[in-house]
Amino acid sequence: MARKIVFSTQRYQYLKEALLAIAPEDWEPGLLSIRDFPDGEHYHRITSSVTGKEVVLIGGTIDDKETLELFDIANGCIQYGALCVNLVIPYFGYSTMERAVQYGEIVKAKTRATLFSALPAASNGIRVIMIDLHVDGISYYFERNVRPVHLYAKTIVQQAALDIAGGRPFVLASTDSGRAKWVESLANDLGVQAAFVFKKRVSGEETHVTAISANVQDTLVIIYDDMIRTGGSLINAAQAYKQAGASSIGVITTHGIFAGNGFRKIAESGLVEKLICTDTHPNALDISDPLLEVRSVAPVILSYFEDVPF
Repeated sequence: MARKIVFSTQRYQYLKEALLAIAPEDWEPGLLSIRDFPDGEHYHRITSSVTGKEVVLIGGTIDDKETLELFDIANGCIQYGALCVNLVIPYFGYSTMERAVQYGEIVKAKTRATLFSALPAASNGIRVIMIDLHVDGISYYFERNVRPVHLYAKTIVQQAALDIAGGRPFVLASTDSGRAKWVESLANDLGVQAAFVFKKRVSGEETHVTAISANVQDTLVIIYDDMIRTGGSLINAAQAYKQAGASSIGVITTHGIFAGNGFRKIAESGLVEKLICTDTHPNALDISDPLLEVRSVAPVILSYFEDVPF
């Protein structure tokens, strides 16, 4: 079995360290030399030997710079003799742009997958490992030498729900009916009732809640959403559950993006007693607030490698 060596992009260094902290002793940290030039170009050099080793490379597609850095490092590892490459992409950006709605729209989720599919072949192949994709079909956009893997952070979400509840009975809820099947699956595993809201779109930016699928009167409602960006949908759903009689609201999300002042809006709404997210997006780690707790997906990643050797 090839020795594993772990690299990361600059913004995902924290997840590399978290993974290595719990990984077997024969996993080694990969070293890079990185610097930026005045003209905006970026220098990368792999200073560890990757020849004949299984590379684990952690990075997101959270912005264009991050995406290209991930692609460049992966390309370099293959060029310098990596036996195989595992691209761990905890948060796959542009995941809401998975199809064209209007003529001329560019399906960015597909173009990102096409980019990584253009990597040269590694001796034993390339895997792209993603967590809680917004749309599962994104996996099918990868081609050629790349094998996509979709991991679920279900164990983290379930434990977070139990911790928020603290022994209290609760209903597991979604922000809309679009996530109902996923929430229902989680609720069934936890042995609790599921709930979701029905929405009517009034305009491109405004929706009204028209109904709630379950009785939440005097009950703790824990809302799960795969991602929180601006917080608008979450706040609308939380308001609807409160108006329907929920005693309190907890929130769990896999991808805490919190774009702009998204987290601040949630905190200032006064609707949420606790919010737990994972560390798939570095934005969550920049927030210091007792309302928010961030849990690492490193155990989910490690568990995959223990169960499925290359």
